[in-house]
Amino acid sequence: MVNSKIRVRLESFNHELLNSSCNKMMNLLQTIELNSVGIVKLPTKKRIYCVLRSPHVDKDSREHFEVRTHKRILEIYYNSENNDNLFELLSNADLPSGVFYKLAVSNPS
Repeated sequence: MVNSKIRVRLESFNHELLNSSCNKMMNLLQTIELNSVGIVKLPTKKRIYCVLRSPHVDKDSREHFEVRTHKRILEIYYNSENNDNLFELLSNADLPSGVFYKLAVSNPS
């Protein structure tokens, strides 16, 4: 049996949108015979921006803004002899516009 792996990396600023996209991908993959599928939660990246309220005076008056990037990885192990169209199925998945995803395929050597 030849096993191949597809790794789907999902990123979004909205964690609810990301969870619904992961569930949508899992529901899409339930129709196909796979060896195993797993979701891995990655740490949230928090980016903080500090902005001065006034341009010249009063440096003590500042505002802080943050952007959080939530990330998940779907690892899909499958038999490459039976599922040739799995990559096309995942790349044509209709995900919401706030979710960025990347597909990476690794075949056995």
